[in-house]
Order: sequence, then structure tokens, then C-alpha cells
Amino acid sequence: MKQLTSSQVRQMFLDFFKEHGHMVMPSASLIPQDDPTLLWINSGVATMKKYFDGSVVPKNHRITSSQKSIRTNDIENVGKTARHQTFFEMLGNFSVGDYFKKEVIPWAWEFLTSPKWLGLDPDKLYVTVYPKDTEAYHMWHDVVGLPEDHIVKLEDNFWDIGEGPCGPDSEIFYDRGQENNDVAEDDPENFPGGENARYLEIWNIVFSQFNHLPNGKYVDQPHKNIDTGMGLERVVSIIQDAPTNFETDLFMPIIKETEKLSDGKKYAANKEDDVAFKIIADHVRAVSFAIADGALPSNSGRGYVLRRLIRRADLNGQRLGIKGAFLYKLVPIVGEIMKSHYPEVVDQQAFIQKVIKNEEERFQVTLSSGLNLLDNIIAEAKKSDDKTVSGKDAFKLFDTYGFPYELTFEAAQDAGLKVDKKGFDEEMKAQKERARKARGNLQSMGSQDVTLMNIKDKSEFEYGTLEEKHAKLIDIVVNDKLVDKADGEHATLIFDKTPFYAERGGQVADHGEILNQNGELVARVTDVQHAPNDQNLHFVDIILPLEKGQEYILKVDQKRRRGLKHNHTATHLLHAALREVLGTHTHQAGSLVEPDYLRFDFTSLEPMTKKEIANVEKIVNEKIWEEIPVKTTVTDPDTGLKMGALALFGEKYGDTVRVVQIDDFSTEFCGGTHCENTDQIGMLKIVSESAVGAGTRRIIAVTGPEAYKYVTDRDEILKEVQDEVKATKAEDVTNKISSLEEDLRASQKEAEQLKAQINKAKAGDLFNDVKQVKGLTVIAAQADVEGMNDLRELADNWKSSDKSDVLVLAAEVNGKANMVISLNDKAIKAGLKAGDLIKTAAPIFGGGGGGRPNMAQAGGKNPAGLKDAIAKVLQEVEEKQN
Repeated sequence: MKQLTSSQVRQMFLDFFKEHGHMVMPSASLIPQDDPTLLWINSGVATMKKYFDGSVVPKNHRITSSQKSIRTNDIENVGKTARHQTFFEMLGNFSVGDYFKKEVIPWAWEFLTSPKWLGLDPDKLYVTVYPKDTEAYHMWHDVVGLPEDHIVKLEDNFWDIGEGPCGPDSEIFYDRGQENNDVAEDDPENFPGGENARYLEIWNIVFSQFNHLPNGKYVDQPHKNIDTGMGLERVVSIIQDAPTNFETDLFMPIIKETEKLSDGKKYAANKEDDVAFKIIADHVRAVSFAIADGALPSNSGRGYVLRRLIRRADLNGQRLGIKGAFLYKLVPIVGEIMKSHYPEVVDQQAFIQKVIKNEEERFQVTLSSGLNLLDNIIAEAKKSDDKTVSGKDAFKLFDTYGFPYELTFEAAQDAGLKVDKKGFDEEMKAQKERARKARGNLQSMGSQDVTLMNIKDKSEFEYGTLEEKHAKLIDIVVNDKLVDKADGEHATLIFDKTPFYAERGGQVADHGEILNQNGELVARVTDVQHAPNDQNLHFVDIILPLEKGQEYILKVDQKRRRGLKHNHTATHLLHAALREVLGTHTHQAGSLVEPDYLRFDFTSLEPMTKKEIANVEKIVNEKIWEEIPVKTTVTDPDTGLKMGALALFGEKYGDTVRVVQIDDFSTEFCGGTHCENTDQIGMLKIVSESAVGAGTRRIIAVTGPEAYKYVTDRDEILKEVQDEVKATKAEDVTNKISSLEEDLRASQKEAEQLKAQINKAKAGDLFNDVKQVKGLTVIAAQADVEGMNDLRELADNWKSSDKSDVLVLAAEVNGKANMVISLNDKAIKAGLKAGDLIKTAAPIFGGGGGGRPNMAQAGGKNPAGLKDAIAKVLQEVEEKQN
């Protein structure tokens, strides 16, 4: 079998169908752009709906793609089975009313079996067809030449989802051998299409030829379509002789890196640890690509899926002895594996890592105590008569410790317990009802309650102030109740005035410290939010007791505030520059201002070109270096609009607004904190530009020290490359690389020619040792070669040499056994078949193989058995002639 990487298999598939007139379509975003019925893109055909339903006519009616996909319907099986993944790639070729069965079936066979392409053993391939689909059976049997015992008729082979296009389908299976099966040889499920591990489905071809009418009738479609899907992970597991998808080059680098992070754990040492390794490897791929495509962790929809995957991976990290946040460290490995076809993870690596790390750190705060509680709950449930975790306990884990129900369910299931889902749902419903009643008609906060709604005291935010020495503590809330004193772990505080900015308008909150009048640290401010009546709520970790009515010193973390100011002002400059370069139709669609980076979403139907990105970056930096004062004005909305201020769609403005002006370049309504002058930003560097959703793009950028670090990091990389390629100047690097590539191609060509000459010389030595076995001449030897390709080349030389009737060549390569058997016409007429001979020999060196009557090959894991295998072939040759 060919030695191919996953990248080579993917590219080979696309190249094959490109040669057959297909348009190669880039993978679509995991977030559906025009299908509200889907949470994620879950297959290749999901992106083709608009073509198949006729709403859009493709430029080319033949399309091929490798589509990244996410499915989470059976997430609990990931890691426990050989093939389940949340994130996977679907290779597909599609015909929109163009070709049909007589083209697509031979193409599938050609790609799978031709030596030019995958070169799989034809004897190991089986297909299933719909019993009434005589045309598909005819194509497989009479055109392709598949024997009857390799074609299975199954009633299930009909793709139908109710009303609409439907039709029979044909699945292709690869026989992994009975030694890889999980059912007995005489088990009724031991057939292609049955529930077994021996026959692995690798490709499905759907012949969409009927229309299922509302009245239940099936009529012919005027335009017949083809929809195929081949799982990349599955076919790579075959090519790379991996027992499961996880032992391929798509996952093993991630698993190996996880081993390094673990407490001495090793993959393949025990089943329980293996499950944890697999879950982590799968989930980090899924969340990396989902975040790259614009999804973010949250409590609903796609965000909830990401949060669950990250937390599930972290729990399994704990099982491997990994302490603290770690999943984010695996993102560069994911990017490296996939960069040949999907550069987005590498391009957005820093942002993806930050999102995952932030989410992990949030979870880690409660993880340890939550796990202890979970262990106690499971221990108590084991003692109970019904062996059930109560809905109340499951909800406590969810509400207090952030454990999604599914994680509790899986942990209970592993312990042989049940979970009271109905009780959990009732607790959830009761909580929502409490929140709804508390919230009333106010929507400014997601967690406000009656206590906060009833607080009417005024709380003033002081712009431009970093320390307030006489802030009076006017309200203390602990466990949803107003108290006069706080002396616990956490509290929510309201002061009459504060320098702390409360999160709003995309800018995250200030952090900092609260000191008493003696200068002692009494609390740390971890978050600031707006209360229902617009007070500033300070969420604090308490160190010393606090009392209502006392004055305190409030100190903002200056470094954090500085980063927020710089990035917020840079966001305004970026918005204006985008409108200047892309047009005034471009508007802000969302933003996030963090201390060390900024994220800006904007309306755009097309990706930005490199030139446009460079132009926007240049304009922003020119405005920074012009040292423009940043002016703020408090006025009414109408006056603000007359000043030229941009109002964001969907934002509600009160009686007074704050207008932020940067000369005549940028004027916006904004309540955030800003620089006094643009030169304080230093510089801006755009890190990435990508799609978020339909008509929405996203820019990630850094400023000041972070921008300097970004530039210097890349400068170091350039210097390393310059040294590596021995370029005198950085400007010469690209020319030097081109020259080296040209030299490499020439060297490779020369090496191939030399290799061919060496093999020819080796053939001369090998072919001189001819044995007589009954009436046939035989050459049988072990060859010193580098791989199966060399053995095949020697076999080709033998065919033209007329040195013997039978050729048996074996070789040990990288600790593995390889064998080729070739026969001339005389040997075949004597009753020999190369495929039969190889099947007899292969088990002796721990492998399997097959082929045609005149040529066969096999590979195995036990090269020590090659000598005996050759002897066995000679014995068979002798016995066949008796």
C-alpha cells in the first residue's frame, strides 16, 4: 500500500476530480451562512443545498471539495469508539444535473484502486447497493468487474428524508481483515454494512434521482444529482494502517504533545487513559476550527457546544494528571497538521489560544471543588437503591460549578449510574422562572434580581480617573441580599463614585484593588457591570471585612486600563480606515476591546485583499503618528448626529451621549475610555482578517507593546529563514528560496534517475539466481531496497527481462515486511495465481495482501517471517504443478 500523509490523500482526491472537470470549492465556514436549520456545517452536501434546490446555479455543474464538518449528536461516544469524531473532513464530489451512475461509479473505483491514485487492493473492497437499483449493480459487476460476492444488496441503501429529492445509494467498504473484527466470523452482523469493525465504510455515493411527493409517491427528477462523501480520517486510517482514526497523522502529534503535558501518562498503555487522550485530541481540533470561523464559548447554541467541548477536554486532562489550563497549548499542533489546506488556525493562532485559555481558566476556578462534589455525589448514588444521581445534585453541579448536564451524565454512566434528567429539567425551569420574575422588563443585565432592581442610589463613573481616595460604600449585596457588612469570599459593591469602568460597548471592565483608609488591601475587583438602575456593580474577592457607609480607596489596574484605552481608540481609527478603503457602506457589526488585543467585526460581502489590509493598517498608523488629540463631548443625541457622529445599528441612546472625535477622521458615539492623543497607541498591527458569518468579516489587531512583540517575533522568524537559506539581505530571501526550490527539484530528479539505475543494477544481480521448481523457473530472494515502490520497479524490470516464469521478491523496510509476486503467462497457464500465492505467504510475516493473477503485493509487521514466507511460496509453486 502507498505511504501517504493525510495532506497528500486530501490533495490527491481534489486533483483526481479536478482532472475529471470538477470545480474545486474551498471548504465553507463551519458556521452555516445561509441555512438557519443547521447549528454547524455537518457534511459536504450541506454546503451544496443552494445548488441542488435550484436557488443558485453553479458556475460549473461538477464540484469537488474537502469540507470541514462538526457533528455533536453522539459526543459521548468520542474517544470510546474507533471512528467517532466531533470534527472531521468530508471529501466529496457532486454533480448538479450533469453526470450520473455510469460516470461516478467507475471514477470511485479508479480513484481507490489505481496505482496512480490510492492504489488500494481491489480484493479488499466491497460495495452495497439498493436491491432495486439494477443499474448500480450492473455498473459495479459488469463495468467495474467486481465479483458477485463483493456486492451486497441492502434495503437500507436508500437515502430519503421525507419530502424532496431522494434516491438509492451505494456504499464502499474496506475489508480490514477478520483479525481486526469485534464480532465472530459466523456472526450474522459480519458482512459489509453490518455492525462490525472488520468492514469499514469509506465512501457513500447517493444517486438523487427521485422526488418524494407529499402524497407519498416517488417520481423521477428531471435533473438527477450525485452527492458523495468519503471520510478523510477513515481512508487515512487505512492508508496508514492505523487500528483507529486516532493513530493517524491527523491526531497522533496532538496525542504525543498531550503525553508531554500529562503526569507521565502514555498513549496505548491502558484503555481509560486512551479514551482521555482521544477526547482531548478530537475536541481541540473542533474548538480550534470553530473559533477560527467565528464561534465563541457561551451559554447557548454553538457557544454552548464549544464550552462543553473545552470543559470535557479539561476534565479528561485532569484524568491524565494535567493541572491547570492546557488545551490552548495544543492549538499550534492542530494548526501545523492542517495548515496545508486550512491556514486559518495558524493565521488566528494567538486569538484562538486566548479564547480557549480564558475559557479554561474560568472553568479551572471551580473545577477542583466541582470534581470533589461530583465524586461525593457519585459515591452516595452508588449506595442508593435506584443507583441514580438526583436532578437536584446534577443541577447544583451545573449552576454552581459550571458542569454541563452531559458531563455529569457521562461521569455517572461510566460509574454504572443513571441521572434524573426530569428532575434536572425541573430545576432548570424553576431557575429560569425566578430569573424571569426578577428581571421584569429590564434587559440590561442577564443576572439581575429583585434586590438590584430596588437599589436606587446614584453611582457615578469618573472618566479619566485612576484612583478615587474617598469613595463611599453605599450598598453591599451578598447572596442576593442587601447587607451592612461583607466578611466572606465574594460580594457585589456599589460606591457613590468610582474610577472603575463597567463593561459596555465591547470594552471589558477594569480590574483593580480596594484599600481602606489605612492603605490596607481589603478586596480585589474582578469585574464591573451595570446594574438595572445604571449603577456600577463591583464584583470583588474579599480579603478584609468591608462595611457600608465607610470610605475606601479605589485603585484601577493602570496597565490594564492603558491597554484598554489604546485598543479602544485604535478601534475607532480602524473603523474609519475601513470605511475609507472599503466604502462608507461598511459598518461596525460588533467589537471586543481587551487590554492586549482588539477584535472588530464589520459588514463586508467579500474578504479583504492583502492590499486592502495593508492600506487600512497604513492609514491607522499614519493617524497614530500624526499625534491627533482625542476630543470627547457630552451632548444630546441630535447634536451628536449633527456633529457627524456614527450611531451603531441596534444601540439605544439616552438623553445624553458622549461623542468621541479624532480630528475630522473619526466621530462616534462612545462611552468607553480613550487615549488623550493618538500617539499614545504607538502602532497598530492587523493579525488576521476572516469571515464571521454571512456578510460579516472580523479583524483581530494588536497595538503598542503587543504590536511591537508581534512584529519582532516575525522579524526573528525572517532572520532565522534568512540564515537558513544563507541570504545576504532579508530582501533576497524569496529569490533565495525560489533558487533552492529549483535546485531541490533538480536534485530530486537526479536522485530518481540514480535510483532507477541502482535498481536496474540490483535486478541484474538478483535475476542471475534462477531456481528450477518442477517445470517452472523461479527467482526468489530478499532485496536491499528502500520501499514497496522499489520492489515494484524491480518487478517491472523483471517483466522485460524474460529471466524466469515466477518472481518472488521480499524486503524489510523500516521494520516492516514487504513482498511482491509476479508471474508470466506460462506460470499462469500452469495454474498459479499471484493473488493466491501472496495470501498464503502474507500471514507468515504478519500481514495481508492481494492482487491480480499476474501481480500481487503484501505488507506486514513481522519481517523475521519473510524467509519462511518465501519458502512457503516455493512450496505452493511446486504443489500446484502436481
